[in-house]
Amino acid sequence: MDAFLMFVGLALFALMLPAMYRVAAGPTAIDRVVAVNVIGTKTAVLLIVIGTIYGRVEMFVDFALAYALLNFIGSLAVARFFHRMKNREKLPEGVETEIS
Repeated sequence: MDAFLMFVGLALFALMLPAMYRVAAGPTAIDRVVAVNVIGTKTAVLLIVIGTIYGRVEMFVDFALAYALLNFIGSLAVARFFHRMKNREKLPEGVETEIS
């Protein structure tokens, strides 16, 4: 069972790699925000898998929930920032969005 869970953990990490590329090379800020959210979601699932491997699921579920909640709050804050900046039409230098 541990070998299977290790495989699942490695597969989740491998699925994070394209999102890491999108964070680094995303053409717009929105692409980068979505990629960070994808990484955050996969990290929360990875925390639960790690908790299952170590036999401490109850502790790691708490960590995963807190991490997912912070990820969600962060994405809301960024969305609100972009919405306010779009209304002012003053985006910071070098930030391109596709919000219409």
